[in-house]
Amino acid sequence: MRAHAKMRGMESNAALVGRWRSLLTCYNTIACDLDRTLHDAHGLTMSEFEALDRLVESDCEKRRMQELAAAMYLSQSALSRTVARLEKNGLVQRGLCESDRRGVFVEVTEAGRRCHAQASKTHLDILAKHLSPVPQAVA
Repeated sequence: MRAHAKMRGMESNAALVGRWRSLLTCYNTIACDLDRTLHDAHGLTMSEFEALDRLVESDCEKRRMQELAAAMYLSQSALSRTVARLEKNGLVQRGLCESDRRGVFVEVTEAGRRCHAQASKTHLDILAKHLSPVPQAVA
Protein backbone atom coordinates (compact mmCIF):
# COMPACT_ATOMS: atom_id res chain seq x y z
CA MET A 1 0.00 0.00 0.00
CA ARG A 2 2.78 2.41 0.93
CA ALA A 3 4.72 1.58 -2.23
CA HIS A 4 1.63 2.36 -4.29
CA ALA A 5 1.17 5.77 -2.57
CA LYS A 6 4.85 6.54 -3.02
CA MET A 7 4.62 5.63 -6.72
CA ARG A 8 1.62 7.96 -7.16
CA GLY A 9 3.62 10.74 -5.47
CA MET A 10 6.52 10.19 -7.85
CA GLU A 11 4.17 10.28 -10.85
CA SER A 12 2.70 13.50 -9.52
CA ASN A 13 6.17 14.99 -9.11
CA ALA A 14 7.12 13.94 -12.63
CA ALA A 15 3.93 15.55 -13.95
CA LEU A 16 4.75 18.81 -12.14
CA VAL A 17 8.28 18.82 -13.51
CA GLY A 18 6.92 18.07 -16.98
CA ARG A 19 4.45 20.95 -16.76
CA TRP A 20 7.22 23.27 -15.54
CA ARG A 21 9.47 22.29 -18.44
CA SER A 22 6.59 22.77 -20.88
CA LEU A 23 5.99 26.25 -19.48
CA LEU A 24 9.69 27.11 -19.81
CA THR A 25 9.76 25.88 -23.39
CA CYS A 26 6.69 27.98 -24.22
CA TYR A 27 8.17 31.09 -22.56
CA ASN A 28 11.55 30.67 -24.24
CA THR A 29 9.98 30.14 -27.66
CA ILE A 30 7.89 33.30 -27.36
CA ALA A 31 10.71 35.35 -25.80
CA CYS A 32 13.15 34.41 -28.57
CA ASP A 33 10.60 35.24 -31.26
CA LEU A 34 9.78 38.57 -29.57
CA ASP A 35 13.43 39.49 -29.12
CA ARG A 36 14.36 38.64 -32.71
CA THR A 37 11.31 40.25 -34.33
CA LEU A 38 11.32 43.41 -32.19
CA HIS A 39 15.03 43.87 -32.87
CA ASP A 40 14.73 43.30 -36.62
CA ALA A 41 11.67 45.53 -37.05
CA HIS A 42 12.27 48.25 -34.44
CA GLY A 43 15.82 47.95 -33.07
CA LEU A 44 14.50 47.02 -29.59
CA THR A 45 15.22 44.10 -27.33
CA MET A 46 12.34 42.45 -25.53
CA SER A 47 13.42 44.15 -22.25
CA GLU A 48 13.64 47.55 -23.94
CA PHE A 49 10.14 47.14 -25.36
CA GLU A 50 8.85 46.00 -21.97
CA ALA A 51 10.35 49.06 -20.27
CA LEU A 52 8.76 51.37 -22.86
CA ASP A 53 5.47 49.52 -22.55
CA ARG A 54 5.43 49.88 -18.74
CA LEU A 55 6.28 53.58 -18.99
CA VAL A 56 3.66 54.33 -21.64
CA GLU A 57 0.95 52.42 -19.80
CA SER A 58 1.63 53.97 -16.40
CA ASP A 59 -0.71 56.76 -15.40
CA CYS A 60 2.07 59.05 -14.24
CA GLU A 61 4.53 60.82 -16.51
CA LYS A 62 7.59 59.61 -14.62
CA ARG A 63 8.41 56.38 -12.83
CA ARG A 64 11.10 55.64 -10.33
CA MET A 65 13.68 53.21 -11.68
CA GLN A 66 13.23 51.10 -8.55
CA GLU A 67 9.48 50.70 -9.20
CA LEU A 68 10.07 49.88 -12.85
CA ALA A 69 12.66 47.24 -11.97
CA ALA A 70 10.25 45.57 -9.53
CA ALA A 71 7.41 45.59 -12.07
CA MET A 72 9.63 44.02 -14.72
CA TYR A 73 11.38 41.54 -12.43
CA LEU A 74 14.77 42.91 -13.45
CA SER A 75 17.70 43.70 -11.20
CA GLN A 76 18.55 47.37 -10.76
CA SER A 77 21.71 46.93 -12.82
CA ALA A 78 19.92 45.12 -15.68
CA LEU A 79 17.27 47.83 -15.80
CA SER A 80 19.94 50.55 -15.70
CA ARG A 81 21.62 49.04 -18.76
CA THR A 82 18.27 48.73 -20.54
CA VAL A 83 17.29 52.33 -19.76
CA ALA A 84 20.76 53.57 -20.76
CA ARG A 85 20.29 52.02 -24.23
CA LEU A 86 16.82 53.56 -24.53
CA GLU A 87 18.18 56.94 -23.39
CA LYS A 88 21.06 56.75 -25.88
CA ASN A 89 18.48 56.30 -28.64
CA GLY A 90 16.38 59.22 -27.39
CA LEU A 91 13.42 57.06 -26.35
CA VAL A 92 13.51 57.89 -22.61
CA GLN A 93 15.15 60.42 -20.35
CA ARG A 94 16.32 60.08 -16.78
CA GLY A 95 16.32 62.65 -14.02
CA LEU A 96 17.04 62.88 -10.34
CA CYS A 97 14.24 63.00 -7.82
CA GLU A 98 14.21 66.48 -6.29
CA SER A 99 13.03 65.30 -2.87
CA ASP A 100 15.40 62.31 -2.70
CA ARG A 101 18.69 62.77 -4.54
CA ARG A 102 19.26 59.02 -4.52
CA GLY A 103 16.09 58.38 -6.51
CA VAL A 104 16.16 58.35 -10.30
CA PHE A 105 13.10 58.88 -12.45
CA VAL A 106 12.68 57.73 -16.01
CA GLU A 107 10.12 59.01 -18.51
CA VAL A 108 9.34 58.18 -22.10
CA THR A 109 10.01 60.84 -24.74
CA GLU A 110 7.78 61.64 -27.71
CA ALA A 111 10.13 59.59 -29.91
CA GLY A 112 9.77 56.75 -27.41
CA ARG A 113 5.97 56.96 -27.63
CA ARG A 114 6.12 56.77 -31.43
CA CYS A 115 8.52 53.82 -31.33
CA HIS A 116 6.32 52.09 -28.74
CA ALA A 117 3.19 52.59 -30.85
CA GLN A 118 4.85 50.95 -33.84
CA ALA A 119 6.48 48.15 -31.84
CA SER A 120 3.23 47.40 -29.96
CA LYS A 121 1.69 46.07 -33.16
CA THR A 122 4.63 43.71 -33.67
CA HIS A 123 4.51 42.67 -30.00
CA LEU A 124 0.80 41.85 -30.18
CA ASP A 125 1.22 39.96 -33.46
CA ILE A 126 3.86 37.71 -31.89
CA LEU A 127 1.77 37.15 -28.75
CA ALA A 128 -1.28 36.29 -30.86
CA LYS A 129 0.77 33.92 -33.00
CA HIS A 130 1.88 31.94 -29.95
CA LEU A 131 -0.92 32.41 -27.41
CA SER A 132 -4.18 32.55 -29.33
CA PRO A 133 -6.31 29.44 -28.86
CA VAL A 134 -6.08 26.93 -31.67
CA PRO A 135 -9.47 26.56 -33.38
CA GLN A 136 -11.06 23.19 -32.74
CA ALA A 137 -11.69 21.01 -35.78
CA VAL A 138 -15.36 20.50 -36.54
CA ALA A 139 -16.22 16.80 -36.71
